[in-house]
Amino acid sequence: MASKKMKPSAKSALPFKTGNREKRQKLHITRKKALDSTRRDERFRRRRAEDKDPSLREERLRENIPLTLERKRVWDDVDRDTGDGLGVSVDVERLKRQKLEEEAQLDTENNRGEVSEAQSSADDRDSMIDSASDSDEHTTAPPPPSSGRKSATERATSPTQSTTSTNLDLTPSALAARFPTLFSTDPPKEPKTLITTSLNSTLHNEARLLTTLFPNSVYIPRSAHRHSHKYSVREIAAFASNRSYTAVLVLKEDQKQPTGLTFVHLPKGPTFHFTISNWTEGKKLPGHGNPTTHTPELILNNFRTPLGLLTAHLFRTMFPPQPELQGRQVVTLHNQRDYIFLRRHRYLFREKRATEKNVIGPDGNPVTGVQGIRAGLQELGPRFTMKLRRIDRGVQRGSGQEWEWRGKMEKQRTKFQL
Repeated sequence: MASKKMKPSAKSALPFKTGNREKRQKLHITRKKALDSTRRDERFRRRRAEDKDPSLREERLRENIPLTLERKRVWDDVDRDTGDGLGVSVDVERLKRQKLEEEAQLDTENNRGEVSEAQSSADDRDSMIDSASDSDEHTTAPPPPSSGRKSATERATSPTQSTTSTNLDLTPSALAARFPTLFSTDPPKEPKTLITTSLNSTLHNEARLLTTLFPNSVYIPRSAHRHSHKYSVREIAAFASNRSYTAVLVLKEDQKQPTGLTFVHLPKGPTFHFTISNWTEGKKLPGHGNPTTHTPELILNNFRTPLGLLTAHLFRTMFPPQPELQGRQVVTLHNQRDYIFLRRHRYLFREKRATEKNVIGPDGNPVTGVQGIRAGLQELGPRFTMKLRRIDRGVQRGSGQEWEWRGKMEKQRTKFQL
């Protein structure tokens, strides 16, 4: 692979310091042509070498991986005891794996100590020289110390984790104790959602679309009459809690476009504030389908931090635990770079066509058992993108008075919160 900073040819090393504008332009064009010619010669030389030795091409393609933000992602260096971890960017699955590895290593060392004691008691009957030689033969060198954080290039060559399914069983105990209503050990209640809008809103059609997305939900418009009482979100939450609702969803707008969603978990909070972008109704999608009233399946992807698990538990409480599989509908919430992409599809299993390839697993090998099966998808809509901005404590009279977590606190682009 050619270097980005190649040494230009002699004819490209031309002076650029001149007061004449036309001469500067001509010199710039001449230098650019010379650099292009040098790159072209280098590309042709590499192609001739790869034609003679195909392994060079395979090695170049294997190492030529772009350094995207996902591959440059960095984590906070913390121990296993991270508390609730809301302000910490840490992979809970990696911490769990480290804990299991440490326990396995401790068990191995204990077994090794027992074996060495048994060997030493048996070798006491032999001479000192034989016992020393036997101990040297059976002694194994300790594993080399693991290096620190990987470089950006090493992280780029590792497989990506953008499609990892969320494991909700890895929730930290401190986080579950901080939000007991979201992490309750009791059987989950049947969700019942009250959907409304901001004051003087015009998004009645969009709010009714949300009732088709979230099961067991009802839309109640907020009155815009000048003589009517303007109920606050706290009063609406109290009204809904007395009528066995489990959540309140407030749709916000700006210039007649949906710009935000507020989730209030009843009866005592917390309150999640999301911003919305790229709202698209189902009827505007090419080849869209019509949704049915069946309870959809829920897929949560790539929520890896304690804050991400908290957000995933919020969405889990919005859907019944037992989907209706005969409807063949699935709602996907995919987190990528702290943006949550919501999609709803209807799937259909069909036979594999002759021109289609096999399904490749994360290890790079074809998945066994599904060689002749394929799944066709039809998007139902609506689709939109959410971004978590703030988590308020409880249900407050004024938004932002007491918050558990808020965004825009991390200035490093390669560190994500979800």
